[in-house]
Amino acid sequence: MKILVTGNAGFIGFHVARRLIERGDTVIGFDVVNDYYDPALKEARLRQLSQAATTGQGDYVFVRANLADRASVEACFAQHRPDRVISLAAQAGVRYSLENPNAYVESNIVAFTNIIEACRHYGVEHLTYASTSSVYGANTAMPFSEHQGVDHPLQFYAATKRANELMAHAYSHLYRLPTTGLRFFTVYGPWGRPDMALFLFTRAILEGKPIQLFNGGNHTRDFTFVDDIAEGVIRASDDVARPNPDWDSDRPDPATSNAPFRIFNIGNNSPVRLLDYVEALEEALGRKAQRELLPLQAGDVPDTFADVGELERAVGYRPATPVKDGVAAFVEWYRSYYG
Repeated sequence: MKILVTGNAGFIGFHVARRLIERGDTVIGFDVVNDYYDPALKEARLRQLSQAATTGQGDYVFVRANLADRASVEACFAQHRPDRVISLAAQAGVRYSLENPNAYVESNIVAFTNIIEACRHYGVEHLTYASTSSVYGANTAMPFSEHQGVDHPLQFYAATKRANELMAHAYSHLYRLPTTGLRFFTVYGPWGRPDMALFLFTRAILEGKPIQLFNGGNHTRDFTFVDDIAEGVIRASDDVARPNPDWDSDRPDPATSNAPFRIFNIGNNSPVRLLDYVEALEEALGRKAQRELLPLQAGDVPDTFADVGELERAVGYRPATPVKDGVAAFVEWYRSYYG
């Protein structure tokens, strides 16, 4: 199988690409490697992928270009002709969307348009793409289900990812392009992004600096280990989306369609209080954190909790790594990488 993975220098994209290479697929990586966070970390991930291609079963080529550049995307598809696409490139970060919304338009709207258009014109058999639990926005019914409406986003980031889901449905309907959207729930683990909480907390604790706990550390998150995410992404990609024969236009199900379209949650189905997450980190580091308790930030939601029943029924898999184990794996990587 020849699979295009966009954002393969990023956190989740790197883990997915490496697994595909190790199982014997040909991976075409596509990433601009921008400076939203430390490019050296992204370059280190790319080196890991090149090394995996020399020791694993699969092949790997890398295209360093901007997905928002339509000509670059067109050239990539014309040259490599991928069978499937896993699109994980995006401008991430809830808080940064308050400062620079234009970056989200370029990366999450323009780039996604270029990808989905290329999938249409080059006969890609399945597009799997990253969405986010942030689309649930003002919803408070727990656990979050794909069958709930998601029309009240609380940040521009979430609005752009919801737009991706709607764009995918339009292409699935118009061109019968099979699409699967995956709503990720607070991903963490080795090779993570430096702007994420676990990375920031680890650095601060080791440097003897206080960590900032918004909402007094009392909100809960469905923390999901990155290896579980990668496994779910690949299983979803392997199971090509099909129309739902029972879909009823009088009572439309938001998660499926009479087109080859579907949406899945990928979460741990086990919310953890932020304070407990910090305690797991303290245990792994062998150090106590200095805590600065702050109010809830603009755009944040108090709690997240994923219903993953649909994912399990479709592909026979659900994330299950306990937070204590996942945090310990991150700390082990962090100490190894930073010495």
